Amino acid sequence: MTFDVDLVVAGAGGGLTAAIRAAELGLDVLVVDSDPNFRRGNNTSMSTAMIPGPGSRFQAQAGIEDSPERFIADIARKTAGSADARIAAALAHVGAELVEWLADHVGMPIELPTDFSYPGHSAPRVHSVPGRHGSSLLRHLLEAVERSERIDLMVPARLTGVEARDGGRIAVVETPDGGREEISTRAVLLATNGYGADRELVAKHLPEIAGAHYHGGEHSRGDALRIGGELGAAVGFLDAYQGHAALSASAQTLVTWTAVMHGGAVVDSGGERFGDETTGYSEYAATLAARPGGRGWLVFDERVDGLCRSFGDYQDVLAAGAVRSADSLPELAAAIGVPAEPLAAEIAALAQVDPGETDRFGRSAATPLRAPFRAVEIIPALFHTQGGLLVDEHARVLDTAGDPIPGLYAAGGAAAGISGHGAAGYLAGNGLLPALGLAYLAAGHLARSLPTARTPEGAR
Repeated sequence: MTFDVDLVVAGAGGGLTAAIRAAELGLDVLVVDSDPNFRRGNNTSMSTAMIPGPGSRFQAQAGIEDSPERFIADIARKTAGSADARIAAALAHVGAELVEWLADHVGMPIELPTDFSYPGHSAPRVHSVPGRHGSSLLRHLLEAVERSERIDLMVPARLTGVEARDGGRIAVVETPDGGREEISTRAVLLATNGYGADRELVAKHLPEIAGAHYHGGEHSRGDALRIGGELGAAVGFLDAYQGHAALSASAQTLVTWTAVMHGGAVVDSGGERFGDETTGYSEYAATLAARPGGRGWLVFDERVDGLCRSFGDYQDVLAAGAVRSADSLPELAAAIGVPAEPLAAEIAALAQVDPGETDRFGRSAATPLRAPFRAVEIIPALFHTQGGLLVDEHARVLDTAGDPIPGLYAAGGAAAGISGHGAAGYLAGNGLLPALGLAYLAAGHLARSLPTARTPEGAR
């Protein structure tokens, strides 16, 4: 069979990593995406560009000791042992190679923030880009795609089916005008994200967050689940998701959770705290959703405000006028419409926690908040789902018997990730690492299976 291309990638987000890597290894690639606004509307572009890379040279340069094994242990601890151990190990071991490849081959300005710790990570390992926004990360991926003569981009076009034919695959692609094209290929990578934009699937699998605002790509409609299901694929962890408890109610933009990690507190409409905010922004979304009115206030101070300004999202919140300011807690309470006494009592109580001790919710001592104060009204949000098609360590989709389906790969939200069940297992970077990491692994595996491909020494 003569193939039109070696690889069809469905999804122009993290899936672009597979296209770039496959082209580097001598393969011809077609990328299709149903979203004409994917450059700013998919989950990769809307992310905070966090990629765990345990054991990277960037960590070594910063004097940070870390390893894949340490990251694996963090994943197991955060997910209470429920994460897919094989995929966790594969991603932990490819993370450093991935971020170094993004820097060296893609030309991405990788940086390693060390000014704070993300919940659940025992070492600073979450790499990012200046501004810490996914739109910048995606722009660099697209620039690498445009430099390659082996990659074609077909947008808007939606992958609607995958068929087996003559030892290869036929990717069925449809365009908004009703056009239909059959593309012969050696393999297909499903990188269409999860099902967060399908309200029926969300209500079925994620009832605790179904009423929250959805802050993800509008084209994340469960295409991979449908296409994979038609080919006999196994699915898992469909109850897993990344939530976020700090979406600005007025700006509809993230208030970075670093505000909490630097000492900020979350209070409800009664001015009272209701849990340990440092457990993680994902699981705290459902906690906030359960409060009266399903919203609250993130309270911090001028010091924290300064520390958050390196985040592009926070700059957008500032520009939208969503940050309230006051010279005292009573003035802040009046500005945000909560009772002054409970608010003052909560901020004082948090400041009085002794080092090594925890408060009534289990939160450790935090740097005390001092005037002048800041506050942003926040609502809980669903960002993306974390369950999907079961894959192996090469990102090959597995059938219900546990065997790889020939010529079919999945990455990112299309695949079951490493967050276990629910929202509590989510660690910062658990979205982008499977998106870019599984795509990278898929390209390497496909290239190794073809005798004509060029595989650099040491490539996975």
